[in-house]
Amino acid sequence: SAAAGASAGASASAASSAPKAAAAPSARATLEARSDSTVTGTATFAELASGGVKVHVHVENAPPGTHGLHIHEKGDCSDPKGMSAGGHFNPTGAPHAAPMAAMHHAGDLGNIEIGADGKGDLDITSPMLTVSSGPNSVVGRSVIFHEKADDMTTQPTGNAGGRLACGVIQ
Repeated sequence: SAAAGASAGASASAASSAPKAAAAPSARATLEARSDSTVTGTATFAELASGGVKVHVHVENAPPGTHGLHIHEKGDCSDPKGMSAGGHFNPTGAPHAAPMAAMHHAGDLGNIEIGADGKGDLDITSPMLTVSSGPNSVVGRSVIFHEKADDMTTQPTGNAGGRLACGVIQ
């Protein structure tokens, strides 16, 4: 009877741990307006079993046009202009570039297009990021929506201008 109870307990705990193992690590940031803007939004990060992270960003109340989007090194959006988020997340010491360039900051997400309605979405998968703990983890960092387009060239910022929204990745 004790053995039956022990095996039932073992199979129950194995069953309850299986869904946890199958669930991919994920994280989220809520973008809040900075630099006197009205920009809001969300960013989600889902680690892929094959490696890397699928990133989805949705922005609202933003000026129409092309805007740089980056993961910044610090998970601190307390400054009214978003400067407390630090520079671009760059654990490998690479130059700033387009997200598909051979060498770029891990935090280089490229540009997001905002429509006339003030809304825009960006979907990108980055092999350089993780949600799980480690040197390339996005957790505890921040997402910044910039004032201007990222030119993918200017070091180290892409000349993307001010920080119109900031969200801590949790």
